[in-house]
Amino acid sequence: MKVFNGIGELGKAVGTHLGCSPWHTVTQQQIDLFADATDDHQWIHIDPEKAAAGPFGTTIAHGYLTLSLVPKLAWQVYRVEGLAMSVNYGCNKVRFPAPVPAGSRVRAGVELVSLAPGPNGVNSVSRVTVEREGADRPVCVAETVSVLVP
Repeated sequence: MKVFNGIGELGKAVGTHLGCSPWHTVTQQQIDLFADATDDHQWIHIDPEKAAAGPFGTTIAHGYLTLSLVPKLAWQVYRVEGLAMSVNYGCNKVRFPAPVPAGSRVRAGVELVSLAPGPNGVNSVSRVTVEREGADRPVCVAETVSVLVP
């Protein structure tokens, strides 16, 4: 966990890889709960028997479930002290190059791309790459934007 003392110190890290989160196991229960929360009950996510005969050989996490893990995982990589708050502003680009089979372990690497003044604080852009243990391709690559309010 990297800790930055304010936005000024964080600014010195622009263009660098800040580190990787610990591993997180994506369980079938987590997938099922996400399916219930989003009303996306496609069989590739929630039907282990049918999914065993499908293209992935097992159930897989929703792409948006993987994306929803980004804040949790990134917060385990770094934090900025002295802020009133930090707000997710959105994503510039998101891709899901590979699936996340149920029971997989994932972690996120974070690169700080830029910091720029904005109307409500400082806009922070990070490239977050979520990898699956043992896989040769990332499962999610997202360029996230946060507003840091001093």
